[in-house]
Amino acid sequence: MNIGIVCYPTFGGSGVVATELGKALAKKGHKIHFIAYNLPFRLNAFNENVFYHEVSVNDYPLFEYQPYESALASKIVDVAMYEKLDILHVHYAIPHASVAYLAQQILKSKKIYLPYITTLHGTDITLVGRDPSFEPVIRFSLNNSNAITSVSESLKKDTLSTFKIDNKIDVIPNFINIEDYQKSNAHVNCHRDIYAKKNEKIMIHVSNFRKVKRVEDVLKVFDKVRQAIPTKLILVGDGPERPAIEKLCRELDTCKDIISLGRINDPAEVLGVADLFILPSETESFGLAALEAMATRLPVISTNTGGLPEVNINGVTGFLSNVGDIDDMAKNSIKLLNDPALLEKFKNNAFEQAKKFDINVVLPLYEKLYNKVISKESVGI
Repeated sequence: MNIGIVCYPTFGGSGVVATELGKALAKKGHKIHFIAYNLPFRLNAFNENVFYHEVSVNDYPLFEYQPYESALASKIVDVAMYEKLDILHVHYAIPHASVAYLAQQILKSKKIYLPYITTLHGTDITLVGRDPSFEPVIRFSLNNSNAITSVSESLKKDTLSTFKIDNKIDVIPNFINIEDYQKSNAHVNCHRDIYAKKNEKIMIHVSNFRKVKRVEDVLKVFDKVRQAIPTKLILVGDGPERPAIEKLCRELDTCKDIISLGRINDPAEVLGVADLFILPSETESFGLAALEAMATRLPVISTNTGGLPEVNINGVTGFLSNVGDIDDMAKNSIKLLNDPALLEKFKNNAFEQAKKFDINVVLPLYEKLYNKVISKESVGI
């Protein structure tokens, strides 16, 4: 198949999933055409069967905001015509679903039909999508998608309750490549002593440091844990909340025990040195960061919101707490870190759960959907 993939090229989960999906499809012989305004950050300089088409948005004095949607629609039309795309897969509803519909209509006028699939990732529905000004456009473009997927059952329910969607929504979860994490774990022991002494435990948090991630709760939980057990905290990521986090660590006098690494393209190796992952988010449509941690045999301390309970099994792979309940998260963290046998059991459970989301399990679900949509359109259904 010739598959077009539209995504945001930034550090968010939707861009990661879209890029890794395209790379995996390319390994199976499909030709993948990424269409974005920058090279997706998880995309290497050279991948067989992978092609990158840059969306150029010119800065005209007339426009206060650059016309990204029009430029993207034009690029999709151009790529579809000259690369003979069989299907278009857009990640993140806003504005990609509506742009895909526009491109589809332009191509129809040229006697070319390009079906498109929209994958919902979370904040496009749960946060941005709830803005009433977006509602008519989102509902229309989703109802006109040839297929819709969501990354969790929770997100599917949120979408159906927020919008009047007549279209079917298929749940295809986010995924990881287990092999990549096994390779990263190979040299863990020689790196761990960089961050902590032998008698110290390591907690870790990875996110984009937005308010929804509640990174302040990470520091508050850590402060309680370190008072009970010698522990270090590794923070991976950056974002608008970083100044507030730095201020809080000074107030709590925890800065000397916190290692802030900033953004890392592939956090798998640093995840492997830790003992426990913490994700106290306000909402998570899926929890890709938690899954990545579990693939490195890390138990997860998380909230029970959104799709997290579908990934992190309470009392098996980690513990779930109500949003903002830092006392419960600290208690559960101490319970695991204080009991080596229990911690080891949870580590093994986490890895076994992560295997259920391996790319080799999830990829065939996408291929099956692509073939179904293409075959339907080929007979005019």
